[in-house]
Amino acid sequence: MSSGPNPRPPGPKPHFPIGNFPLAHANPLATFASWARQFGDIFYYRAGWVPVYFLNHPDYVEAVLVSQYQNFKKDRVVRNTRWIFGDGLLTSEGSSWLRQRRIIQPAFHRERISSYLGTMTHYAEEMLAGWHDGQTRDIHQEMMQLTLRIVAKVLFGLEVKEESEKIAAALNILIGQGAGGRMVLPPILRYLPVPSMSRVRRAARELDEIAYGIIRQRRNREHVNGDMLAMLMQAQDNDGSRMNDQQLRDEAITFLLAGHETTALALSWGWYLLGQNPEVEEELHRELQAVLNGRAPTAQDLPRLPYTERVIKETLRLYPPGWAVARTVLSEFELGGYRIPRGANVVLSQWVMHRDGRFFSDPEKFDPDRWLPENAEALPRYAYFPFGAGPRGCIGSSFAMMEAIVLLATIAQKFRLLVLPGHPVVPMPSVTLRPKHGIRVTIQQRTSDEVADVPARQPREDPFPPYTAVTSD
Repeated sequence: MSSGPNPRPPGPKPHFPIGNFPLAHANPLATFASWARQFGDIFYYRAGWVPVYFLNHPDYVEAVLVSQYQNFKKDRVVRNTRWIFGDGLLTSEGSSWLRQRRIIQPAFHRERISSYLGTMTHYAEEMLAGWHDGQTRDIHQEMMQLTLRIVAKVLFGLEVKEESEKIAAALNILIGQGAGGRMVLPPILRYLPVPSMSRVRRAARELDEIAYGIIRQRRNREHVNGDMLAMLMQAQDNDGSRMNDQQLRDEAITFLLAGHETTALALSWGWYLLGQNPEVEEELHRELQAVLNGRAPTAQDLPRLPYTERVIKETLRLYPPGWAVARTVLSEFELGGYRIPRGANVVLSQWVMHRDGRFFSDPEKFDPDRWLPENAEALPRYAYFPFGAGPRGCIGSSFAMMEAIVLLATIAQKFRLLVLPGHPVVPMPSVTLRPKHGIRVTIQQRTSDEVADVPARQPREDPFPPYTAVTSD
């Protein structure tokens, strides 16, 4: 490391005395993208008392998330959510995180994930039975309810729709509280005697009551179900220890959010993009007709649906559910010729990186064929990281990819979804990238003779396979 401090990176002019709070801007995503174009691979701003270094290059993603990941801890936004998520994989650090990761990893092995496929198609077809030609629905809410029912069944064995709806309502309140500049506010503010905070406290209590209630019921049973909670209760660490009720609760709440939010958002934004790109939608339908011909997909069908998979990958590029990753620096280090101090925040944004024209030609275009092997192989490794990267990459990425492919294939065979003209579709960067006003669509039922029986493209080897086991966060 050099002896003297390097000049601070360029960045936006601060507003005395608070610096810059882009998350409080009307359009934070446009602000970040504009700053990246203006200031380059590293830019600096101060959010209140916190120095922020925004990093916009695949090499910096590799440094922070992979090769030097131990020099960082979760940022303040994630740490502020511990009063909700406890010390689950999302928020825990160090030896605690490593122990939980070891215990949980078997639940996400490929064979185990594949066993959930029947649950996914069952609930999707149950939902579709209530859809009718010409209806108008908020497809974001439909996907959120569907994926939550799936994860509630997979995780807890819950069959009762009312219980899932209670969980959904509570999670919506908690995630909504994390929108905009509120993400950086300290969690102590939840005690304020105002109606909005009362709703947040009540939602957190409801989640606790549901999770602990199910855990207590399981402890009292002689025989356990074959769901994920049962696996977690029986799993042991290397020393033979198991998770206590608090640890089980923390992981369950984490999985309830992450296990349905990512897939629901990928599908919601996917329907929006397909509605704007009818040529892609028709190519998707040709593949589904040739491979499935109206039946529900099975695990054996997944390798035969390469275009369906590419549609999901391209959706995750343009509208990544996790729109940014932030870390706090533990020890001063150098990056890109600049000295980044201990205690600073570093931010890596999938939204910004995935739309960078240096790495993606015509970056605003929705083009699933950019994920053909001959096109994808030239991409820098960490230019695309919808599920994070490195040892703390998302443990559920394989589950999310399989679920998104299966649900897209099941639904798209039977319905076309047309975005309602005039309805504002605005991405809102909160904890995840939600559509601020939902996505209103008109449902159009497909007929068997809509598309000629054109053979699907032949499957090709994929440089980004979705079903390999990954490490955890």
